[in-house]
Amino acid sequence: MFVTTLFVMAKKFPIHPQHPERLCWGCDKYCPVDALACGNGSERTQHPVELFGDDWMQWGAPDNADEGTQSGVADQSPLAIPGS
Repeated sequence: MFVTTLFVMAKKFPIHPQHPERLCWGCDKYCPVDALACGNGSERTQHPVELFGDDWMQWGAPDNADEGTQSGVADQSPLAIPGS
């Protein structure tokens, strides 16, 4: 009895594509804008370089992440009433 294992690797995600506006970046298919095949919506998903600029890979968690909060603001319950 033979057992075959199939390893499917995801495609490499381009960091700085030449023309990101020509593709949909919503899944691993990278469909052309005029032929969306995955049904991910009626509009294409933009590449992060289009949304955040050329330095999008440098964005990350703030330096104060080790203090327990990422935003630097103390955690508050959304139902907390000031002064009660």
